[in-house]
Amino acid sequence: MSPPTSPILSVQPTRGLVDEKLKVVVESLPPGSPVTLHSLHHSEDEDYWEAFGHYVSDFRGMVSVSEDLSFGGTYTGKEDMGLLWSMRPVPGSRKGLRLRKMNVCSPMLHNISVYSGHVSEGFREQTPLTSVLVERWYMAPGVKRIDIMEKGVRGTLFIPPGPGPFPGLLDMWGGGGGLIEYRSALLASHGYVSLAMDYFNSQELESADLEFKYFETAFNIIKEHPQVIPDRVGMFGLSLGSLVTMHVAAESTIVKPRCCICVSGSHFYPNTFFCIAENNHHVWRDMWIHLLDDPSKKVDVGKINCPILLVNGKDDQNVPADECAEDIALLMNAAGNGHLLSRVLYPDTGHLIEPPYSPHFRASNFKAAGVATKTVMLLWGGQTKPHSDAQEDAWRKILSFLQHNLYSSTPPRAKL
Repeated sequence: MSPPTSPILSVQPTRGLVDEKLKVVVESLPPGSPVTLHSLHHSEDEDYWEAFGHYVSDFRGMVSVSEDLSFGGTYTGKEDMGLLWSMRPVPGSRKGLRLRKMNVCSPMLHNISVYSGHVSEGFREQTPLTSVLVERWYMAPGVKRIDIMEKGVRGTLFIPPGPGPFPGLLDMWGGGGGLIEYRSALLASHGYVSLAMDYFNSQELESADLEFKYFETAFNIIKEHPQVIPDRVGMFGLSLGSLVTMHVAAESTIVKPRCCICVSGSHFYPNTFFCIAENNHHVWRDMWIHLLDDPSKKVDVGKINCPILLVNGKDDQNVPADECAEDIALLMNAAGNGHLLSRVLYPDTGHLIEPPYSPHFRASNFKAAGVATKTVMLLWGGQTKPHSDAQEDAWRKILSFLQHNLYSSTPPRAKL
């Protein structure tokens, strides 16, 4: 009698972009065998993250993550990307962690392994049956990364491979400040020259009414780049970056974006960033919602004359994104430009709507500007499964919106 063969684990692609789906298949198992598929990531902050699902091999001795049910673990059901989006810090980790890629010139490495039986803890103390190392990149081969310190503008420019010219995007993150590059790198991987912009740090919150000229200068840096189509430059903002996007699109006489994307944003100017505490988490949403009743605090969105896409979560605990989107629609309709507005709203989805398959964080540590250098636990909102589904769907809609408005040879229209 021949000895049993070792299982064969196949993961495709082993090297790809972070928004590419994985196909994970295990073969040569005994039929009806309980096994655990496990993913482990060691972050740049030296923390370990994991996700796992419990499976039973079929009559052929196979498990296909995209076709078979997980009966337990960090996700359940038929979830082809559950080994990534359900990642969480391993037991005993520091509190309030958030997984973000800071060095886009290196990949995120995930060690995907197969364990015998249905295992829920102590993975690193056990020997897996087999493992495969997977590289997940924000920056595709051939994308150029260029540090920008020009005319006072700080940021990083990402240029797609090829001769160009390409459409361009000004990419702005939110109130945490700093230079965040990974979304820009991914946008460049999809064919857009993208400028990740550093427009204030957490100590500069008092200057939230930043020099208008700074954003106009940054926009023109992209527009005037030789590999950019000058009349096909858009703006992309998340959270505070969305407010800046709407403000510039409405008020600038210099910046004429071809289109705008605003994720988890508001259209009013908050006059404070102090937080209130709830269950030891800081919640900003209810603090700001009263500003909707004050027209003097709002961006005059009736002046926006380009297609704009609003992407929001109904459980956003950071800003009243749902109510803001409704108010923006009323104001734009009243001004006669409501036809330029597209909206998507996701139930049980929080503030941090990231590129697909990014782990969900209902709450995490945040160095709140306006509260000196104190780090607080900020409640973002959302439930893991619906939030993760929303991230995947939103990214598909965002890329479709950009394709239609920045690459299409026909006049831009807002409808998806």
